[in-house]
Amino acid sequence: MRTWQIQEAKAHFSELVRDTESEGPQEITWHGRAVAVVLSKTEYERLSGAGQSLVEFMRRSPLFDTDDVELTRNDSLTREVEF
Repeated sequence: MRTWQIQEAKAHFSELVRDTESEGPQEITWHGRAVAVVLSKTEYERLSGAGQSLVEFMRRSPLFDTDDVELTRNDSLTREVEF
């Protein structure tokens, strides 16, 4: 991941965007401290799950197609609450 000082990122914004698409995320620093990461839209959508249906999300789950998951409900009576 390439690191850009904020002044450099502002001055070369077009290059920053091109590098984000071709090389991946780009880090931006301010006074020597990392403050932001620029992602391509494709990478953002992949990480956020944007545009993905609930079915697609469930199929990507580590529990998908697993038969040994036991889902049970607690059948005990409700508790008394004092007002």
